[in-house]
Amino acid sequence: MARFAAPIVAINVGQQAMGLVDMLMVGRLGGSAIASVALGNFYFFNVSVFGIGVLMALDPIVSQALGAGAHEDAARGMQRGLFMAVLIALAVLVVLMPGEWMLRVLRQPDDVIGSTGVYIRHRAIGALPFFVFNAMRQSLQSLRTTRPIVLAVLLANVVNAVANWVLIDGHLGAPALGVGGSGYATALAVWSMCGMVWLFSAPVLRPYLRPWRPESTAWAPLRRTLRIGLPIGTQFFFESFAFGLTALFMGWMGTASLAGHEIALNMAAMTFMVPLGISGAAAAVVGRAIGRGDMRAARRDALAAIVCGVGFMCLTAVVFIVAPEWLARRYTSDLTTVRIAAALIPLAGMFQVFDGLQAVTSGVLRGTGDTRIPAILHMVAFWGAGVPLGAYLGFQTPLRERGLWFGLVAGLATAALLQSWRVAIRLRSDIARISVEREAR
Repeated sequence: MARFAAPIVAINVGQQAMGLVDMLMVGRLGGSAIASVALGNFYFFNVSVFGIGVLMALDPIVSQALGAGAHEDAARGMQRGLFMAVLIALAVLVVLMPGEWMLRVLRQPDDVIGSTGVYIRHRAIGALPFFVFNAMRQSLQSLRTTRPIVLAVLLANVVNAVANWVLIDGHLGAPALGVGGSGYATALAVWSMCGMVWLFSAPVLRPYLRPWRPESTAWAPLRRTLRIGLPIGTQFFFESFAFGLTALFMGWMGTASLAGHEIALNMAAMTFMVPLGISGAAAAVVGRAIGRGDMRAARRDALAAIVCGVGFMCLTAVVFIVAPEWLARRYTSDLTTVRIAAALIPLAGMFQVFDGLQAVTSGVLRGTGDTRIPAILHMVAFWGAGVPLGAYLGFQTPLRERGLWFGLVAGLATAALLQSWRVAIRLRSDIARISVEREAR
């Protein structure tokens, strides 16, 4: 599990690093610039996360088909994923455009709205390759071929860093675009990442993507794919919007609160890439085991994934709790922002273990094709427990920023326990392979 998950973790860290590099390279422009880029990244992610989840329907469909040796079913699933990626990208573009207006409606600080809106519009140029990349990525992970994705992400980070250097401050004769230049840089990096993953993986993917199967866009299997993917998108949205709403609450408390929150959350997001990668590996490996009818292997792989994910997050929790101020100062020298971030980073350490557990168990359930119940459990955890508690503690008690984060801890803990319970029930008996191609044959 660790060997297979390691490159997927590297992919996740590499993608997250683009946002981190954006924040670090605009950090010298001040706390307002940090808040603008961080808020822009959160807006982009919250708008996109539903579509990312829908595309993860490829995990059980393709991996189980490959496990069963049904390569034509896998090919149609991959092609359908690309078709869905284009449609999702067009819908996301429409939602991204009025970002500045939406931020005003959500009462974000006036000194960050303008630059955040510019960052969002510039980054939106990369929406189409972003979703196409994700569709190819899910297919390659199911094929257990991850090296092309790792190489593409690493090179894209180089493109992002260089483009940020050129466009933020105006080097090499380019105009100094500030925060907006960072948005252009990330969009350029995503385009390069998408192109490179196809270039590096073409020998593996070409037999599945050519020739185009007309059944790949047939309504009946597409509808069955959406029945699997829409609950995943809903589950991701419930969790992501809980974090996004917390960021909006922080914005109501002021720019320093928002910047401190984003620093702590960015650190937590970086460490979260590890269990998220293990989650992707678990979905692929468990799905393949179910496809070939080996439930014993599915149970063993699920347990291995949980041990890897939770074990890593226990280690990062210690670091967050022991050295919060030192970590905060890696981002900025603004004393107010550092003070708030240092108060929140230990709480990020507290929810690390729960975050890892809920992420990995979600991947295990996705590999089995179980997506509807996990979506309901996430809604209960975050919107029945986490968000209400955080809002109360943040606005009705002196805890303020820390109160909002105690709500996040409660939501993640509830989700982790409920998802673990669902995994125990789901893997107790044999599971049949999913096939969305019944009417396509």
